[in-house]
Amino acid sequence: MSPDGLLLPKASAGRREDSPDLEKDNAVLISQVKNNDGSITVAVREQGEGARAVKSAASVYALAMEAANSGKSLKAVVEAHGLGDAVDLQDAYAKGNFLPPITHPDDAHLHLTGTGLTHLGSASTRDAMHAAVSKVEEGATDTMKMFKMGLEGGKPKAGEKGVQPEWFYKGNGSQTVAPGGELVSPAFAQDGGEEPEMAGIYVISDTGAPFRIGFAVANEFSDHVTERVNYLYLAHSKLRPASFGPEIRVGEAPSDIRGTSRIIRDGAVFWEKPFVSGEANMSHTFANLEYHHFKYGIFRAPGDVHVHMFGTATLSFGDGIKTEAGDIFEIEASGFGLPLRNTLAIAGEDEVTIGQL
Repeated sequence: MSPDGLLLPKASAGRREDSPDLEKDNAVLISQVKNNDGSITVAVREQGEGARAVKSAASVYALAMEAANSGKSLKAVVEAHGLGDAVDLQDAYAKGNFLPPITHPDDAHLHLTGTGLTHLGSASTRDAMHAAVSKVEEGATDTMKMFKMGLEGGKPKAGEKGVQPEWFYKGNGSQTVAPGGELVSPAFAQDGGEEPEMAGIYVISDTGAPFRIGFAVANEFSDHVTERVNYLYLAHSKLRPASFGPEIRVGEAPSDIRGTSRIIRDGAVFWEKPFVSGEANMSHTFANLEYHHFKYGIFRAPGDVHVHMFGTATLSFGDGIKTEAGDIFEIEASGFGLPLRNTLAIAGEDEVTIGQL
């Protein structure tokens, strides 16, 4: 499929006619719980209701690929499998049994990527980082220039292609951290800070067509001190683990998403701030951001999984907070299920020796 044929515009990537309208908040949420024998229980529920296991479902990935390759919606595939026993998600969380809400059998075929300067207000946070010691007129920095490009061209008219955003790579599936797991900052890092974001979750069909499963809360964990040194260090600062979930909201995202990001230290809330997302609070449409990711053929390899994070305007680092090992990041958003919690850990030094063949 050519990039021009991919136009995920208007509504969405690979939207099915029988997909539910999740703007009403009977949102469908899907997640994965690991079992003692190594198998996976796929749990599904409506917002505010109890979860039940999807029968004969090997994983969320298997269900999504079945939908992508059959011309059916994920909802229809789940209904065809049927629902079984109740699943206690709170108990699974407490026992550390949540998996990321989608995994791939081969970590190399899950891609963690992201984009920034997409939210109204995000440029001021980033620009303050990059120009804190100098008096720079508004619009003079590359940060502000790119942000203004998004304001002017990030929401194209139907049939048009909008301006491309900032883009970065975080890693493959080996960098995904389960909800409740540790976000490990490498020994050489200068900072390990949260970024509360929405992530789009996608699979690529056997014919190379991208399909969105839905959206999840994500922590796009980054090194903001390294980034502040010089914006050309952005790529280095983003090569860190990330966590998302615990649940995926199936379908399209609400236009106005409201959430809270907090840091818990020594059992008490140390820092807390609301954050917003959704197109009402963004300088780009999700469709424009999706198009500029999937226009590259390398990101349409059949069978691959993509977790693409859409940016934020809210960082504890922007408030002068220095995180510490043992801090718990907690991110929640209305309509997206259980909150995402992860603990900050610091890795020991790795000895790296380059051999000569």
